[in-house]
Amino acid sequence: MNMSFLPHELIVDNFAGGGGTSTGLEQAFGRPVDIAINHDPKALAMHRINHPDTKHYCESVWDIDPIEVTGNQPVGLVWLSPDCKHFSKAKGGKPVEKKIRGLAWIALRWASKTRPRVIMLENVEEFKTWGRIAEDGKPCPKHKGETFRSFVRALRYQGYLVEWRVLRACDYSAPTIRKRFFMVARRDGLSISWPVATHGDPKSKAVQKGLLKPYRTAAECIDWSIECPSIFTRARPLVTATLERIAGGLKKFVFDNPEPFIINGMVPVLTECANASNKRAMPIDEPLRTICAQTKGGHHALIAPSLVVNTTGHHGNGVNNPLHTIATGGHHGLVSAFLAKNYTEVRAFLTAFYGNEKDGNSVDEPLRTIPTRDRFGLVTVGQHQYRIVDIGFRMLQPVELFRAQGFPDNYIFEKGLDENGTEIRLTKTEQARMVGNSVCPQLSKALAEANFKHEFTYRSVA
Repeated sequence: MNMSFLPHELIVDNFAGGGGTSTGLEQAFGRPVDIAINHDPKALAMHRINHPDTKHYCESVWDIDPIEVTGNQPVGLVWLSPDCKHFSKAKGGKPVEKKIRGLAWIALRWASKTRPRVIMLENVEEFKTWGRIAEDGKPCPKHKGETFRSFVRALRYQGYLVEWRVLRACDYSAPTIRKRFFMVARRDGLSISWPVATHGDPKSKAVQKGLLKPYRTAAECIDWSIECPSIFTRARPLVTATLERIAGGLKKFVFDNPEPFIINGMVPVLTECANASNKRAMPIDEPLRTICAQTKGGHHALIAPSLVVNTTGHHGNGVNNPLHTIATGGHHGLVSAFLAKNYTEVRAFLTAFYGNEKDGNSVDEPLRTIPTRDRFGLVTVGQHQYRIVDIGFRMLQPVELFRAQGFPDNYIFEKGLDENGTEIRLTKTEQARMVGNSVCPQLSKALAEANFKHEFTYRSVA
């Protein structure tokens, strides 16, 4: 029998966004969040279609009167996820906006006006460095953390016990490593509790002993039915930086990996396409790296070389087909059908990222010295050889990103409802913004359960 909790107290989601926090809180409390506040009409449209029983306010948090919107009813929990981009290291050295960095002060307004029993706040790790802005528009190193400490003192002056920690979503069953700062403040005389991790590194003793479940992975979030087109047949060639990311990913997770991950006839690797010098790639069998809302933070992409049997009579194996039977003496290669000229090009491209090679090898020049080990796309897996000729590449789609962020499969993100109840479409850019700004539902659920477990225990026994 389903049971709802906090029936006589309100649950308020400030900076509600597309609904990640509310989803987790509803899973924990077994009932809808009462109030959701956000200034972005598109974000609130997504929230509204997924949380129809919540009362929505499309306004700035500063324009909301807490007493008015709550009707002066008792408040059990206020959640705040103020804009984090002007704290995040992903912003780099650009000037920050003092107004946005000050959004967290709204917690004090709720604390003084409605006296919620518990306040929870989520942000990036750098939130702890909140301090004054210097004349150049950047945080002043001399006053690092000064405003944060004032914020904590102000909450304690209001009668709140305050604690904070940094938590990783993958430790609580979300398939992303997303790491965030969480603060819990309560004034009901009970101690603050932190959720216990449920998942861990598959190689750890805790997982091997069955004390923790293994991390969920990016691989389970990928929709393998979506086509991953060849990088060699694109109407517009990929830019050099993207090709370098592809080469780096193949080197690290295919060529130099004694046990590359193989699925559906390919060796998938993830990378980020971002306006940054860090051209990192990621394995598919680990949690996805943090999903960001802005391009600067990175968009995730899939690199997928395909497999064929390297035996006379076989011509290739599509990425959506099962791998051919592995014969005892057979060799398997990563290949796909394309012109011999392109085959030379990909070989030259791959050689440019080994040893002292820096400039590659032009296809109309003699091939450079061939090393004793085959470095032209050959990789050995379990004594079977694979050769790369074709490489697929595509950006991860919203359905995969929402899944990686921990949203349930039935979550609606392609459309929303406006304030009149009219259905509106949401662009891919808007969808990406919502998921990048969202809180993983597993974390809000875990924090709520940890700090209201006495409610759950009492009601369940009763």
